[in-house]
Amino acid sequence: MRSTHQGSAGPRFIWLIKTIYLTLAVCLFGLVGCTTTPTYNDTDFEPLFDGKSLRGWELLNPKGGGYGVTNLVENGVTNAVIYCAQGGGGNLLSEKAYADFVLRFDFKLTAGANNGLAIRAPLKGGSLAYEGMELQILDNYGAEKKYNKKLRPNQFHGALYNIQGPSVFDAQRPVGEWNTQEVIAQGRRIIVKVNGRTILNADLNEVTDAKTLIKHPGILRPSGHIGFLGHDDEIFIKNIRIKELTTAQLDNRPPAGFEALFNGRNLAGWQGLLASPNDNPYKRAALASEVRAEAQTKANEEAVAHWKVEDGQLIFDGQGRSLSTAREDFANYELHVDWKIAPKGDSGLYLRGTPQVQIWDPREEENPKGKFGSGGLYNNQAGVSDPLVKADYVTGSWNHFRILMIEGRVHVYLNNQLVVKNTPLENYWDRKKPVLAEGPIELQAHSHPVWFKNIYIREIK
Repeated sequence: MRSTHQGSAGPRFIWLIKTIYLTLAVCLFGLVGCTTTPTYNDTDFEPLFDGKSLRGWELLNPKGGGYGVTNLVENGVTNAVIYCAQGGGGNLLSEKAYADFVLRFDFKLTAGANNGLAIRAPLKGGSLAYEGMELQILDNYGAEKKYNKKLRPNQFHGALYNIQGPSVFDAQRPVGEWNTQEVIAQGRRIIVKVNGRTILNADLNEVTDAKTLIKHPGILRPSGHIGFLGHDDEIFIKNIRIKELTTAQLDNRPPAGFEALFNGRNLAGWQGLLASPNDNPYKRAALASEVRAEAQTKANEEAVAHWKVEDGQLIFDGQGRSLSTAREDFANYELHVDWKIAPKGDSGLYLRGTPQVQIWDPREEENPKGKFGSGGLYNNQAGVSDPLVKADYVTGSWNHFRILMIEGRVHVYLNNQLVVKNTPLENYWDRKKPVLAEGPIELQAHSHPVWFKNIYIREIK
């Protein structure tokens, strides 16, 4: 283990136990694959640091000396480095956003130093460990002494902060020496290597703890900015370079970990929503079986008349009623939906059979509330109903939702912007009760055409 810091058997034993425990845990639960991780040669990497300036970077919420560039002379060799000053920091973020990538850089820490590597983060100040993701940068041994050994496993170097700890704790070289780090982000897989050793191999789809998902909407972000998050400690960084990875995603072909609710060919798995008052799930559940069957037959006949499948798209013609999944027991899940709306259009998504994540024409001149945009929880009364930001594309363009429904609370991303954050979905059908524990997913019909495709679900159990 780290003999330069730990001369006694006690600390060495503690580190060994941590390593054995976490390695066994991640292998058993699938959070870290105990298999060979991918390797990439040095070709086609783009430098993110020009060796002279912070061009291509933006410093947000700076404090103290912030970040700077200097020439560091070591053993007669001069290296251009970015440094975070002692007592300084802030969020130093790339101007460009990245989705899937391989990132490489060298770092050198001072005793007990604490920093962070933001990935897929929004371009903003404040803590990005929650609305983005933060991979911890830390002098493990020095920080344990500094914080009186109160660190959790998911706070050590290489951890996906507050989500998953590393499987290896002794990959760093002694304080004052340079380390090499590689981060691979591809889809929901995040891999961290330090000095050639894999210390984290996380599948974000395996994160199922409700409290973690509620606290960390950034897990859902498919892209964002890369950066260094200063926490008052001096560190040095050099040789920052990145290789973007491309992945072809075909329509109606779900990504890993998801199932398609719409197959792109027909209405299999869908049914018409019963006419009022039986669109109310409480009233629907109270129907006698033969009455419900008859009503469902009529609803299906109407659905077939007004919901068509063309070119892999599910199209509503502006007449008739809403479309519902045939399954009515969806509880906690992540839902992806692509949609576009006609001029003056109005629609939405019902979660657990409850309205609704709003969809409408965002042009204010056509709709007074259009200025707020789509994605809000329109029928909320006691809580927040409008989206945090307006993120719609131009009317008639395809938009993309990523929605997390977990324990009655909702995150909504629209076009990679967080428009609803940790907000309770109120029970429209009985406002004295919490939202239903389970129910169907419904595509709302108003008197306007609307198009859907790429409807995927990942159930969280």
